[in-house]
Amino acid sequence: MKLDKLLKRYRVTKGEKFSLADHDPADEGGPKLEREAAQALMETGQRRLAELQDKLYAQDRWGVLCIIQAMDAAGKDGTVKHVFSGLNPLGCDVTPFKSPSALELDHDFLWRHVQALPARGHIGIHNRSWYEEVLIARVHPEVLAGQKIPPRLIGKKVYEERLQDIANFEGYLARQGMVVQKFFLHVSREEQRRRFLSRIEEPGKNWKFNAGDVAERAHWDAYQSAYQKAIRATASAEAPWYVVPADRKWFCRLVVVGAMVAALEKLELHYPEPDAAIAVKLAEAKRVLEAEG
Repeated sequence: MKLDKLLKRYRVTKGEKFSLADHDPADEGGPKLEREAAQALMETGQRRLAELQDKLYAQDRWGVLCIIQAMDAAGKDGTVKHVFSGLNPLGCDVTPFKSPSALELDHDFLWRHVQALPARGHIGIHNRSWYEEVLIARVHPEVLAGQKIPPRLIGKKVYEERLQDIANFEGYLARQGMVVQKFFLHVSREEQRRRFLSRIEEPGKNWKFNAGDVAERAHWDAYQSAYQKAIRATASAEAPWYVVPADRKWFCRLVVVGAMVAALEKLELHYPEPDAAIAVKLAEAKRVLEAEG
């Protein structure tokens, strides 16, 4: 896929000067990328991703973790459905994270996410992730208060400390052969409003609607600030963020599939080559099968 220049616009590997205001949720990649051409690229990307996944699974050396974060109605579920629909389920795991259970609250905040990390040879997709602990918890302090942490350990820099823990952990994962790709689906407040109205007005979408999501709009600026702080603190070459324009679903999905293909292509994946002993067994098996014919 020839998307290198396009992906560079959205990839963040150094967060010190990152500003969310520099990223337009309605960006469509410039005037040269028409929607029809994007659809062709999308189909090519899906096929290429499936080919790479097959080699990833066979080689059994690398694991791939895809983290998808976003405001409500930004298109997380649809992105997972459309980008990864062509993958072999044997080597692909999708985990949506909701509010933590009583058991999960009896552990550290990373514990439940570690349980869902992909094995070598697998692509793991986390729909929301450990970043909720520095997003919703920062916007709603009562979330942190309910996590059974000894009060003396909750200081003024608790979120900065958590972000440092996350950055360190992602670096650790990278050193163990885990490819970490993080996507923030950046939707505008106005587009979110339209999508909420669509969920109310179209009976087939009523099941998606949650009144609590509308109430969260009152905290829009706080969430934007929390995302900016999270990206600034955790963007790295080993675990890059992609700030993906999400007002146009078709373009959002194209960027995600392109980024995933680019990440896997860097691994130089290949099917395992048989050693001498296995080659002898293959030749013998072939002789026996051909003799039967």
